[in-house]
Amino acid sequence: MEDWTRITRALTLEAVRTALDAAVRKASAQGIRINVAVVDASGVPLGFLRMPGAFLHSADIAVDKAYTAAGFRLPTGAWNDVLKGLSPAVRQGLPARPRFAGFGGGFPLIAEGELVGGIGVSGGSEEQDEACARAACVVLGMAPD
Repeated sequence: MEDWTRITRALTLEAVRTALDAAVRKASAQGIRINVAVVDASGVPLGFLRMPGAFLHSADIAVDKAYTAAGFRLPTGAWNDVLKGLSPAVRQGLPARPRFAGFGGGFPLIAEGELVGGIGVSGGSEEQDEACARAACVVLGMAPD
């Protein structure tokens, strides 16, 4: 009988905590307050931290950045360039989708070529958010290229 299943990698609770802590440490070093979210490969939230005083609306944005990064296996900051090469309908329609976040601060989490999740940070500038998310990726050994 053919095997219709496969073993998939998943982030551990320790990995999620480590990523959240690394992002917050980077934010503190930059003098900003952030919201940071980690999702699994399906976009389901695994962990979230909101630094005291972080912008309230940035909480949902952080989750959406993680969701978008995992859903497309693409850093959220890459969308400006990606959309330029697509049809006008896609350029208008995709960003209008609920939960789509097409600006910097989200990265897919990829372990040995397999998508295991995404991380999203919101609360600073796009560059600051990306630096916080990248710090989390680095500590997990999943730094984006």
